Amino acid sequence: MRTLLHMPLDPGSRMARILLAEKGLPVCLVETPPWREPAELLARNPAGEIPVLIDEPPTGGEVAVAPALVIADYLEEAYGAAPMLPATSAARGEARRIAHWFDRKFESEVNQLILRRRVDERLAGARRLEPEPYRAGAERMRWHLDYLAWLLDRRAWLAGERMTLADVAAAAHLSANDYVSAVPWSEFPTVKEWYLRMKCRPSFRPILADRLEGAPPPSHYDDLDF
Repeated sequence: MRTLLHMPLDPGSRMARILLAEKGLPVCLVETPPWREPAELLARNPAGEIPVLIDEPPTGGEVAVAPALVIADYLEEAYGAAPMLPATSAARGEARRIAHWFDRKFESEVNQLILRRRVDERLAGARRLEPEPYRAGAERMRWHLDYLAWLLDRRAWLAGERMTLADVAAAAHLSANDYVSAVPWSEFPTVKEWYLRMKCRPSFRPILADRLEGAPPPSHYDDLDF
């Protein structure tokens, strides 16, 4: 049985879970707080980062795959069903570009200022309450949402005319921030409509059931028609 070392509100972990569900691949989820440096995590990924997919591929043996974007490429190569990348090299490049945008740029400009402080540091026992980082993160959030709106004015989905890895990556990051009420949906109706399409997919339902003890999400979080 394949295993995913993850944390429920970690965007990369959510991306891996959605991709596995889209491909119909069952997985055992093991919550693995990286700040505790658990032995299994370090043994599987010396970088000490989640998510890590431990798989028994069709070719045999066992493999540990990390981080999230590498997991995405691995799943595409190992399991052909329900491809999450387009057919042409140019379109695949665009889907990967947007996924990388969220994995690096959105992570550093938004997640590190909002999500990581409200979730990861809370779980690790640290409580930093300085308001300035949140304001800066909220400002950058709007900039990123404006860019998504620009893309969606020109395409049915973020990278083209069908859902791809780009949409999964973006929705994974935004859903985690939505848990802490950090996404101003009303200001970006085009992006909200796209996110509703993502929320309604069966692969998305399990992540909307995640809860952080002592910190419930807003009422619209798992509403499929908010």
